Amino acid sequence: MADQEDVRKIALELPEVREAEDRFAFSVERRGFAWGWLERPDPKKKRVTNPDVLVVRVADEGEKQSLLAADPAKFFTEPHYANYPAILVRLPAITPAELRELLTDAWRLQAPKSVITTFDEA
Repeated sequence: MADQEDVRKIALELPEVREAEDRFAFSVERRGFAWGWLERPDPKKKRVTNPDVLVVRVADEGEKQSLLAADPAKFFTEPHYANYPAILVRLPAITPAELRELLTDAWRLQAPKSVITTFDEA
């Protein structure tokens, strides 16, 4: 079972990652790769952050569909993310090891090649 503290720890261990000051979100070179899901529990009210769900960038629609099919208890999406390369992750349903893999893959999609090369060589 993972939580927001696991997300923060893992994300900030990656090179050049910054946490947003105004919300639960992580980026490298101002390119976001993971952020808190803003859920709208009531259609007439504003969205609020759901601490049990994380939005994570994926490579493309194929990877997104693969994750959705592989384990719907862990991964889902919503109309707001239709045709957008990101997956919603239920944090209590995944292990910290699975979370590390998801975050590292998402970071690789956004990080500069030189930073990835240095990371891989370390």
